[in-house]
Amino acid sequence: MLETSARLLRLLSLLQAHREWSGPDLAERLGVSPRTVRRDVDRLRELGYPVNASPGTGYQLGAGAELPPLLLDDDEAVAVAVGLRTAAGQGIEGIGETSVRALAKLEQVLPGRLRHRVSALNAFTVPMLRPGPPTAPLDPALLTELAHLCRDSERLRFEYRTHDGATSRRTVEPHRLVCTERRWYLVAWDVERADWRTFRVDRITPKPPHGPRFTPRTPPADDLGAYVSKGVSTRAYATHATVRLLVPLAEAAERVSPSAGTLEPDGPGACVLRTGAGSLDVMVIHVMMLGFPFEVIEPAELVDAIRTARDRLDAALARAAGSAPRTEDGAGRTPGTPSGSAAAR
Repeated sequence: MLETSARLLRLLSLLQAHREWSGPDLAERLGVSPRTVRRDVDRLRELGYPVNASPGTGYQLGAGAELPPLLLDDDEAVAVAVGLRTAAGQGIEGIGETSVRALAKLEQVLPGRLRHRVSALNAFTVPMLRPGPPTAPLDPALLTELAHLCRDSERLRFEYRTHDGATSRRTVEPHRLVCTERRWYLVAWDVERADWRTFRVDRITPKPPHGPRFTPRTPPADDLGAYVSKGVSTRAYATHATVRLLVPLAEAAERVSPSAGTLEPDGPGACVLRTGAGSLDVMVIHVMMLGFPFEVIEPAELVDAIRTARDRLDAALARAAGSAPRTEDGAGRTPGTPSGSAAAR
């Protein structure tokens, strides 16, 4: 019985790996007779796996009305497909190819209704440079609901929660989902405000019924990833700044995420950062913490804020030096005394 079960799993793996198999090829791979292959295929069908067979093409694993048993439920299947699509575009060595293979296996057995949901989510999602998992947990059903409304050009009604906890009712014409390395965003035309808006998906609570349908508008930018990046890293803040980082763009991009600022090349050894912060003091810390040499392009007030921060640091260092124990060499020991000697201890 154990041998039979192991062979069934091997057969299922082979059927998922390729679109079509002839009976003799499967028999050779499994080390059994064609008759045993036929019996095993019948067992898979009894378990709910839709294995098709025809004289011209051989055996093929098809899409059934329901997901095969012992696999995934609907929402889990959509979540896995979304995760695999994201991983396939991460650029991490070895992950992309593996994710594509796993995604191909999954989509091969997805029922039509689920394949439709995954395709809608993929078609109406724009990656923002470095896609990745969101910080806040998201219901896959919410993502697919928003993707469907984008695809079908149907108005969305929802309750939106701001960062300070305030809520408001909104009616929008959804256009695209944008995923960044930490979050998902919805780009939509706000009907009441008559302007484009960007909403964090984890703060959206749909309030159906939705509709009616609308005629899609020209999007606010050709590159929606860059548009959202600029919005969440710059426009959302009271203070804006543009600085030139004296390092190549690729090096700066390793530390500056799309939600922290937008980068543009400025020759082979520099790039321009546009970013935002709650105040000039916070902006100074933000730029300094990047750890790169830089020069301020604008605003001029940022230079004054940096000078003020420098003076505060100088004063703090002077106070620290003044309160330290005074020694001949300023390092806590008498000149010529080894640090590991008894006198130093």
